[in-house]
Amino acid sequence: MLEDVERWLNTRSWSVSDRPMKKLIAAKRAANSTVSVVLPALNEEETVGEIVAVIRRELMTRKVPLVDEIVVIDSGSTDRTSEVAADAGARVVHRDEILPRIPTVPGKGEVLWRSLLVTSGDIVCFIDADLKEFSADFVSGIVGPLLTEPGVDLVKAMYDRPLGSAAGQGGRVTELMARPLLNMHWPQLAGFVQPLGGEYAARRSLLEQLPFPVGYGVELGMLVDALHLVGLDSLAQVDVGVRKHRHQDGQALGRMAATIYRTAQLRLARGHLIRPEITQFERGEKGFVPRTHSVDMEERPPMAEIAEYAERKAA
Repeated sequence: MLEDVERWLNTRSWSVSDRPMKKLIAAKRAANSTVSVVLPALNEEETVGEIVAVIRRELMTRKVPLVDEIVVIDSGSTDRTSEVAADAGARVVHRDEILPRIPTVPGKGEVLWRSLLVTSGDIVCFIDADLKEFSADFVSGIVGPLLTEPGVDLVKAMYDRPLGSAAGQGGRVTELMARPLLNMHWPQLAGFVQPLGGEYAARRSLLEQLPFPVGYGVELGMLVDALHLVGLDSLAQVDVGVRKHRHQDGQALGRMAATIYRTAQLRLARGHLIRPEITQFERGEKGFVPRTHSVDMEERPPMAEIAEYAERKAA
């Protein structure tokens, strides 16, 4: 491991217990900061309500005013995600209603990018909507350093990821794709425990300068781009315990890995992608049947370049 990564691990890796809530509230008031929580959601009626309820109950009270707004961005759910989220107290916005002059495309990164236009916090905290047994520590932990450490611009959550009853076996795309890529090509980022984790917070001033891959490459792309823009010491991670969520099957993970590899490839060379597709196989009645899927090719520009966003900031 690089010497500067070892130093970073000692100075920019914390536990949620390192910052008591009283300290966070005092720092937030002193800086006059505001915090937005964004949940990107697609068919998450079973979990989104509890996440919203926990945040409102524990972090949005008169005694603990850590979070100023919680927004669920529905990216086309066919279940009751929107209703459940609204009933729990979130403001729900449909992806297609944001920046309508630019047609939407499927993908998590697309939703996160558009969320900057419908939130107002100086600090934006992203939380996946499929978490089970959700703890408010996921929010307070990653927001904490942004309130108490002026030099920190982006904070990732780190945690254990069990796969069923097997401890530490979740995060298969992280271990098989993302971690090798980062260690080989961006070794300064080798210290991140969960580089692909969907729970992270950042200053709006950084997010609005970053391009957003529209799909699952958004987390890796954001880490790499933030490293080049603000440097390693502006990035941090906080241990928040255990993350439990719905796991996808192997083929879905394969498509995710292909998208992440493509995101890395563009950042390595910005060159021509020879074959932006991945072929997988399913057993049919007459043997294995090939299924070919396109790999996300599109990235959204930094939000600071969007006229509507500039007008909103000036208003």
